[in-house]
Amino acid sequence: MAAQEQQQPQSRDTETEVDVPEAPPAAPEAQASDATQGVDDLLDEIDGVLESNAEEFVRGLRPKGRPVSGPGQTMYCPAGARPPGIGMQSRRSAAMQDPSTGPLATQATSSFTEHLQRSRPELLPFNQTLPAGTVPSSPHATTIVALTYAGGVLMAGDRRATMGNVIASRHIEKVFPADQYSVLGIAGTAGLAIDITRLFQVELEHYEKIEGTLLSLVGKANRLGAMIRGNLPMAMQGMAVIPLFAGFDHVSGTGRLFSYDVTGGRYEEQEHHSVGSGSVFARGALKKLWKPNLSEEQAVAVAVEALYDAADDDSATGGPDPVRQLWPVVYTVNRAGNRRVPERDLAAIAGAIVESRAIAGREA
Repeated sequence: MAAQEQQQPQSRDTETEVDVPEAPPAAPEAQASDATQGVDDLLDEIDGVLESNAEEFVRGLRPKGRPVSGPGQTMYCPAGARPPGIGMQSRRSAAMQDPSTGPLATQATSSFTEHLQRSRPELLPFNQTLPAGTVPSSPHATTIVALTYAGGVLMAGDRRATMGNVIASRHIEKVFPADQYSVLGIAGTAGLAIDITRLFQVELEHYEKIEGTLLSLVGKANRLGAMIRGNLPMAMQGMAVIPLFAGFDHVSGTGRLFSYDVTGGRYEEQEHHSVGSGSVFARGALKKLWKPNLSEEQAVAVAVEALYDAADDDSATGGPDPVRQLWPVVYTVNRAGNRRVPERDLAAIAGAIVESRAIAGREA
């Protein structure tokens, strides 16, 4: 490979007598826009193949003899369904020889990220290039909190994004549903984080569409860690993404939390956790306010108050804003799935917090 890379410039020099200046690299915003359009086109292509020849497509991309369960990859097979991996290798070979499946089916896997890496690596959000020594000014998402309660888990994020000492946005949303039973919060470089979140959502949807079952909660957490690891070169250039992942585990019947570092390392947290610039202050509030077996309503109040405390001491964290009617984004996840807490409930909780502190008349 190294020899080929060294030979390529020589062949261009012999063919061309005039040096042609290289085009300047595209701006990160343009690269992100092109990547988003490319992912949409590829998804449309996969959906088109599924609609016209779904059976052969799925046969062509089944894993070769992978067991039903494994470390971090447990799958829930529907009752009466035959687990994947039984005779899959022969069916895969037959599908690959069938010209009706096309190259899309023969190259695809149950991992959409892996499929992108093989066929269109330039569409991956963490596969972009930056000029050496350049870190573009970009909005940063800040504080996310998560905590467990009786029967589930909750995640909340403030609405402020900053760019240096400037408030870049007061309306950004940092908590998203990953799928029906899990949620994802982002801190760090906002643009990259939102693209990785969207790719993670597609990853889980693609897996469920292909395998016909949900990935386990630990399996989801592991795949997110692999995506964050892929962003390490960008993180080393100052564009890090630090997520917080939570969901309901149907095996244990409890809500679980996972934090990450910039290398993709995954750590399961107990009781509660927080990431972002205001995490130190939010975590201090959570230590005082959280207790075992909180109800869902109590957990929402604890999360909002923790964000309120973080905003009180961290300029990059936005607190409840009754003037603009801006409230944190809060999701709960339990056995029934995820649910976004209505803004009217958050307004009432924030109002009660402000009123109680005004009555107490304390400085801090």
